[in-house]
Amino acid sequence: MEELQGYVSAVRYHNEENSYSVFDIISDEEEYTAVGYISGLEPGISLKLLGEMTTHPSYGEQFSFSEYEEVAPADAMEIERYLGSGAIKGVGVALAARIVRRFKEETFKIIEEEPERLAEIKGISERKAMEISDQMQAKRDLRQAMMFLQKYGIKMNLAVKIYQRYGIDMYRIVDDNPYQLAEEIDGVGFKVADEIASKVGIAIDSDYRIRSGIQYTLSQSAALGHTYLPWRLLISKAASILELSADVVEAQIHNLAIERKVVLKQAADGYDVYLNSFYHMEYNSALMLKELCCTYREDEEQIEKILFKTQKEQNLILDPMQKEAVHTAAKNGLLVLTGGPGTGKTTIINTMISYFETENLDIMLAAPTGRAAKRMSEVTGVEAKTIHRLLEVNGAGDKEGAFGRDANHPLEADVIIIDEMSMVDITLFYALLKAVVPGTRLILVGDSRQLPSVGPGAVLHDLIEAKKIPVVALKKVFRQDGQSDIVLNAHKINNGEKVILDNKSRDFFFLKRYDANQVINVTLQLILEKLPGYVDASTYDIQVMTPTRKGLLGVEHLNEVLQSYLNPKDEKKREKSVGHTVFREGDKVMQIKNNYQLNWEVANRYNVVIDQGMGVFNGDCGIVQRIDDLLEQVTVEFDEGRKVVYPFSKLDELELAYAVTVHKSQGSEYPAVIIPLLMGPRPLMNRNLLYTAVTRAKKCVTIVGDERVFEEMIANENPQKRYSALHRRMQEVWENAYD
Repeated sequence: MEELQGYVSAVRYHNEENSYSVFDIISDEEEYTAVGYISGLEPGISLKLLGEMTTHPSYGEQFSFSEYEEVAPADAMEIERYLGSGAIKGVGVALAARIVRRFKEETFKIIEEEPERLAEIKGISERKAMEISDQMQAKRDLRQAMMFLQKYGIKMNLAVKIYQRYGIDMYRIVDDNPYQLAEEIDGVGFKVADEIASKVGIAIDSDYRIRSGIQYTLSQSAALGHTYLPWRLLISKAASILELSADVVEAQIHNLAIERKVVLKQAADGYDVYLNSFYHMEYNSALMLKELCCTYREDEEQIEKILFKTQKEQNLILDPMQKEAVHTAAKNGLLVLTGGPGTGKTTIINTMISYFETENLDIMLAAPTGRAAKRMSEVTGVEAKTIHRLLEVNGAGDKEGAFGRDANHPLEADVIIIDEMSMVDITLFYALLKAVVPGTRLILVGDSRQLPSVGPGAVLHDLIEAKKIPVVALKKVFRQDGQSDIVLNAHKINNGEKVILDNKSRDFFFLKRYDANQVINVTLQLILEKLPGYVDASTYDIQVMTPTRKGLLGVEHLNEVLQSYLNPKDEKKREKSVGHTVFREGDKVMQIKNNYQLNWEVANRYNVVIDQGMGVFNGDCGIVQRIDDLLEQVTVEFDEGRKVVYPFSKLDELELAYAVTVHKSQGSEYPAVIIPLLMGPRPLMNRNLLYTAVTRAKKCVTIVGDERVFEEMIANENPQKRYSALHRRMQEVWENAYD
């Protein structure tokens, strides 16, 4: 590597979050532009950089460095330049000159070791002298801490978080128990802590390591949708991750329970083991549901009169079950309304809105995703928000305090209707319940046969399973002339019935292919040639949906292939590689985790910002608008014109979305859906997943693959096991209420 040593003359760009910087550095009276990650960057400091000179196509020659070291100023002139740069608050050019004139090359030593002597300078009080010394020490400590942590492979943005949390105490924590970082610093994780621990010589059977590994195992299971793990399963998984025997893991689970970091709940075959946070979310959600589950004395005749008037005005005829849903909503604080496509959920929501408006009640509508909220607004004529916006997400993180609306600042509504409840995980549901006061009617609408949420929990399923709150299940399919075969076949799949695959339908097709490459070729033909005109949509609106991530028909491989055809390499389009993925301007991408800190803006045609907010969430889809190599950031435009700027360090939160897993498609509707279907892992290939995939399409479903796999999925009615127990917490709370 080349070496470049000099002083920083100007800082062009500095990202506070990840410390990526662009600055000018003068070395041997020549000025260079340097780019790289450095914390505590200020004009005037002297640096030694290790890297290489590169030529950027847009920004020209620049020195890209991977390592840096702060070096002491070589002479009094360099000391004066640093002090007068503005790096130290309260010290300007004139005062810097007076200080250096007095102390010369000993200036820094005096500031650090004998700061009281600064008061000898006219214009510096003893208090100001100490403030100058404190600032110098803090800046030096920060830069030394960054270099120390980088030795352990910790990226700059994480290093800044660690230093901000612990200060100089971090040295002790890294030496004694780096697993504390995994517990307390978001983004560190067990694997990073384990790597640090191995470098500092912590034993593989250390108590700290075992406890951290157990918590990591539970966190990983939460990422797969579980709120707890059964005792034996947890021990088996943790022992495998830690490469230790089961007995040492078992002993530390008890210790974690004593420390209240995990909760043990008695179960039929032992214990269920929760991370503390998930247990309290389930239990407190059950308590709040009990408070909301009240009844109202409503006049049955008055309800019928309003229903009669509404039906007449809207030219509707409600069947008995639909009427029962409205009566139940009017008379209860809680209601779950469930049913598949074509069963009239939207009709009932509209009827409920008409009823409550007649009663002069304030109504709020919400759904988990932007697309679902937009669709809810379109079919009801009433504004609907995402649940996150309803709760006024404020960027505080996905823990306590993430939302402006909570128990202290509840939602001001008489009726709250939430759609697409199958997508709502326990974390979001808990946040919602905290913001709903008793006396508010909460109506939860969804399709219980859809896949459960991507996040932990199976909220809609558990609410129904508990049998403690009113549930109205719509089962009758209202067939109309020319109705979609998508709806009819979805119900056949749901009921385990045979679906006719003769391709005589106008919107449900099955193209039989038995080789993965043939399936891919047909998929490309459909996207590029057949479907856009047929459904009057762009190629980007046609969604490929697959059960798996791996393999030739998995998300990862399909996205590579589809990107090469739908958005091929072009010298006019900038690119950024992240791991094995290449992001290109014009790419269709998806956010794959909740990020409450990212800011978004919506601008009008004149580029004037008309709306702004915080938070981008798991499953949000957008288009890459711009890649800026100099500033190391990518701009993505999501639904409704929301533009988000991602630093390169955050690109691991995005993935290509030409193909998505069925799970990630929840809550979305597409003009046309293509489902590649060959043999896959049996737990994934089930009726539940197939039903969810088919019901994502508005105008056309095309399945390409093996009809035997299709039939086996219909026959396999065993969904993947999800460990979630909100229903048991509800049963406990209700039973205790009547003891």
